[in-house]
Amino acid sequence: MMNSKLRKIIFVIVTVSLCAIAGVIQFPRSGAQQANNSVTLPGLRDRVSVRRDERGIPYVEAGNDEDLYFAQGYVTASDRLWQMDLLRRTVRGELSEIFGQTTLGEDKRHRVFGFAGILEESAARLPANLSLALNAYGKGVNAFIDSRNEQNMPPEFAILQYKPRHWTPADSLAVGKLLAEYLSSTWKLDIMRAFLAALPKEKRDALLPETSSLDVLVVGSDRPTSKTARESDRLPRSIVREARTMAALNDLIGSERRSLERLGFFSETLESLQMSNNWVVSGKRTASGKPLLANDPHIPAAAPGIWYQTELAAPGLHVAGVTFPGVPGIVLGHNDRIAWGATNLGPDVQDVYLEKFDKENPNRYLTPTGWREVQVRHEQIKVRKSFTDASTETQTLDVTVTRHGPIILEKDSNRYALRWTALDPASLESAGLFDVNRARNWKEFTDLLSRYGGPTQNFVYADVDGHIGYYGAGRIPIRKSGDGSVPYDGSTDDGEWVGYIPFEKLPHVYDPPSGLIVTANQRVVGQDYPYFLSHVWAQPYRARRIFNLLSEKPKLTTDDFRRIQGDVYSFAGVTFARAATKTLKSLNTATDEKLSDLVTTFEGWDGMMIVDSRIAPIVEEMRSAFRRRVLKPALGADLAKTYAWPESDLFVDHIVSDQPREWLPKEFSTYGDLLRASYDDARQSLTKTLGPDESQWIWGNMVKARFPHPLAQAPLIGLQFTIPPFPLNGAGETVNVGANVSMRLIADPSDWDKTLNGLPLGESGVPGSPHWKDQLDDWRNVTPRVFPFSKAAVESATKEVVILAPTK
Repeated sequence: MMNSKLRKIIFVIVTVSLCAIAGVIQFPRSGAQQANNSVTLPGLRDRVSVRRDERGIPYVEAGNDEDLYFAQGYVTASDRLWQMDLLRRTVRGELSEIFGQTTLGEDKRHRVFGFAGILEESAARLPANLSLALNAYGKGVNAFIDSRNEQNMPPEFAILQYKPRHWTPADSLAVGKLLAEYLSSTWKLDIMRAFLAALPKEKRDALLPETSSLDVLVVGSDRPTSKTARESDRLPRSIVREARTMAALNDLIGSERRSLERLGFFSETLESLQMSNNWVVSGKRTASGKPLLANDPHIPAAAPGIWYQTELAAPGLHVAGVTFPGVPGIVLGHNDRIAWGATNLGPDVQDVYLEKFDKENPNRYLTPTGWREVQVRHEQIKVRKSFTDASTETQTLDVTVTRHGPIILEKDSNRYALRWTALDPASLESAGLFDVNRARNWKEFTDLLSRYGGPTQNFVYADVDGHIGYYGAGRIPIRKSGDGSVPYDGSTDDGEWVGYIPFEKLPHVYDPPSGLIVTANQRVVGQDYPYFLSHVWAQPYRARRIFNLLSEKPKLTTDDFRRIQGDVYSFAGVTFARAATKTLKSLNTATDEKLSDLVTTFEGWDGMMIVDSRIAPIVEEMRSAFRRRVLKPALGADLAKTYAWPESDLFVDHIVSDQPREWLPKEFSTYGDLLRASYDDARQSLTKTLGPDESQWIWGNMVKARFPHPLAQAPLIGLQFTIPPFPLNGAGETVNVGANVSMRLIADPSDWDKTLNGLPLGESGVPGSPHWKDQLDDWRNVTPRVFPFSKAAVESATKEVVILAPTK
């Protein structure tokens, strides 16, 4: 007789198969124009029209704001409900309730942050317009949830055997916290810098370069400045902690990796200064005589992706672009007057404090006024028993909180507290950005943006009147002393935050004479900027390449912008190849045929990271081996292993080009010998990963696009969520970063109907939907499609119409 577990597994497989066949489609899909379909929903005040085009993009038109955002919530949930539930569970630390023990570490980490309580407190202090939108949006999501049953829920709910609870305004705010976590994680670097204190200052400066000849500044210049030295230059040796703390940090990084990989957010860069491109040019640089604006945020690939395309129309509002599933309004896009895009500015908004605890009483820590009792937050985490048993057990977690924030890292007697802007309930990631949906000009745009409290972004701007601009908006702390780049002594007040950089003092520029603004997470301010932003910037490679390509042509078009978005030239690769060629040519390579061939191929390489390149894999692996061989003797194995923040690329450029004697490992007499060994390492690595057949050593076999889904690895049932990996042009340091391009936008104020926008996969998160991956080919080919905006263009593109009607 069949046992109960087996019966349950078979039931799940059959249920999911039926769901996949049915497609769990909430709106009819076809290629022909549809007559109006009507859905009656409680909670609406009036009728709402929802048009869908060939990509399934919803164009929502309502007679009032409340109905507009209600409909947006309903429609978004129809495409992305399980993704929305996954996002809020991640932030709240509730993954283990559906996944079991495998996610307990991630849940504990988010419970330490205490996001759930922060979200509820933030939701209670919303401005009126945002409160209306979030409440209406939540009601729309809940109307969709209430309309579903076990047979027509998205398949993930059937597989995991649960139904989502109702959506709340706090849940919509959760997405902002997740982005704040993804875009801000400098605190780990603060601890790592403490380990560098044992190095001579000259070596620390080489490891942590802040300027480059490739820099593209947006504001100010690098005129001499009287700024104080970097805090880590004055770091006392007493703050240097033993390697066990480093091991604990690595364990925590591993937990973060698993959590963010599940959502498709993880980056190999320890510092996690996440990367994106945007640029804007004035009409004097375009064929149309009007500005053009481009944006392609870089967030690791996932199925579905993090962005959702929507157009919203109501009296006084007409806006289109992309948003996050679970968030009302448009995050990046344009209205009928202005367009805007964003990249991560990446300032240091996280500080860590080494707290001194009482050895006799571990619940007391030292402050300038004496001992103080910690706050202990008791967290209860539901943990699913097994895949076939959806019942849960409760595990408790006690979180220690000091005046600076929660203890984020603990090893032996070392306990570090974290202060972070995202842990302040007053930091509203949605405010301001939601408001600019209605901005009509630069003044309104900046006035509304002053309310934005999320991770600091490089916002670029263009309008129909021909103006362009840039604003680095967000909350950036001002410290009492130092710059927070290394841990503070928590028993003093030296590291207290005394305020935030005033909005009007944040970096910004309006209608620059050059008619050109480029941001790609590079250093955007000169050394004459009076406030501290960060010591850590992304490599300037992408920004410099974009700037150079834009400068080559006097009159630019959307096709030029699209080609730039697809560019795969590697400054880092070319710098390494040229320096290696110069050095290796000085050796006697006649007796080494492969090394001689390497020199020849390096000399002729165009620097393009394309799928059929046989040079790109060698350059990448050889450069990585060179980095490891230089850093390991200088930093030790553990620190060298994790040393992957952005400056390390500029460090490698410096070492391979200038070849300073003090950085040459002792086992080598010359840099030529080091490069020869690095080449041997690269060949061994490629043999291991790609096999002994060197004809298979091409970039497309080494780097493939992958779109992970949390359930894709599950036997049988995971097949429906699987996107087979495929080769793709691009690399982390090129303008086109390959699989990490999460969206492409080219906004055209001369004619909004010519605006281009595309996603990696599609609008729907339901594998049975025709819009699960219908945009994939366009994304691979860097050919985003037109996103219609005018009433006539939208009506022409419409493939179906659904009327959402209130109950009588």
